[in-house]
Amino acid sequence: MTATSHHTADEINETPETAFVHPLNADAVRHTRTLSTLAGLKNLGVHLVRVEPGHQTTEYHVHHMEEEFLYVLSGRGVATIDGIESVVGPGDFLGFAAGGPLHVMRNDGPEDLVYLMAGERRASDVVDYPRVGKRLLKQDGGREYVDLPEEKSAK
Repeated sequence: MTATSHHTADEINETPETAFVHPLNADAVRHTRTLSTLAGLKNLGVHLVRVEPGHQTTEYHVHHMEEEFLYVLSGRGVATIDGIESVVGPGDFLGFAAGGPLHVMRNDGPEDLVYLMAGERRASDVVDYPRVGKRLLKQDGGREYVDLPEEKSAK
């Protein structure tokens, strides 16, 4: 499919989902359709994400250099933002500035949690995962997990 600016719902639904299991959290399984690639976007990642009941979206984390947002389309979940849990559902928006609050969502409901997720695609980023004591260093396509400095870990 050629990268074009307009894509119908049928085209998007025909795009295969990619299952992603977070390398630091086996319970974080999401099924993603990457819309930004369809449109040829280079600096912005836009994804239609589906999380099945009983799964998390990722590992609890914060990006130091990239901003991201989520907009819930259907289903219900629980967002943990800086340790505070809130129920989220259709129409809810969650925005995270670079260096902003730690965050994660989980699907505790009986149906799939579906949301639109978008974020910057910078050449470099640092992502902290304090619950597992790890830091991700992203540089020009390379990815390396290192131990998080002890004062930043929250085990």
